[in-house]
Amino acid sequence: MSIVAPWYQLGYVIPHLYTDMDAYQFYRVAPEGMMLLTTGLDLKEYTLSAVEQELPTLARRFDLLAAKKVDRIALSGVPVAAALGRARMREILAEGERRTGIACDTDLEAHIATLQHFGARRIALATRWPEAVNAALARYLAEAGIDVLACRSRARSLEDNKHAAAAADHLLALEIGREVMRAAPDADALLLPGGLWFAIHAVPMLEAEFARPVLLNILSTTWAALHGLGPGLVHHPDPKWGRVMASLC
Repeated sequence: MSIVAPWYQLGYVIPHLYTDMDAYQFYRVAPEGMMLLTTGLDLKEYTLSAVEQELPTLARRFDLLAAKKVDRIALSGVPVAAALGRARMREILAEGERRTGIACDTDLEAHIATLQHFGARRIALATRWPEAVNAALARYLAEAGIDVLACRSRARSLEDNKHAAAAADHLLALEIGREVMRAAPDADALLLPGGLWFAIHAVPMLEAEFARPVLLNILSTTWAALHGLGPGLVHHPDPKWGRVMASLC
């Protein structure tokens, strides 16, 4: 039977003012009929002060998405959550959920839930962020009982990442994904965070090479939304996009 209307709406708060790679990748990995409804912040850089400046807008964006009657709200942007720290980020999510009555999530909490689903406690991390962001991310993960065995990065500013070429980023995902997995062969999973990172085609390639699940923002956040449906999940994603999506099939 053909799907003629959206059966699930995922509300997504993007850290910047436009949507490109988030939506492009979502509509490849999500099952038919799952819809992404986005709104944005105007984050200027990867710093705590820049994140705090956007918090009043974030609250309004949660309310906007709730008014659209989405099924779930998620905040994109791992550096946003990492800068705030896990305790504060979870408080913001809990307050948003109380106010809207809708489950609220972040890419980073979705990564944690996905890693826990796979029983992954030791991971390899590859990013396009400066060391300060990577260190904050490692601390956040450690609070959830997840250890970063090795990290490799090609540090860029937020502005640089906004203008990165998709084809080059695919190759970069393969390059540093391989580099960090060779540095941490005992890792249970590989995390490639970053909503602006075009890496969906690198995922099955890296998984075939290293036999470990590979996580991207859009994979983990979509997984968390669908997994939350439990037995109510009727439409499943294509398992070709890797172990995260295949675990729902």
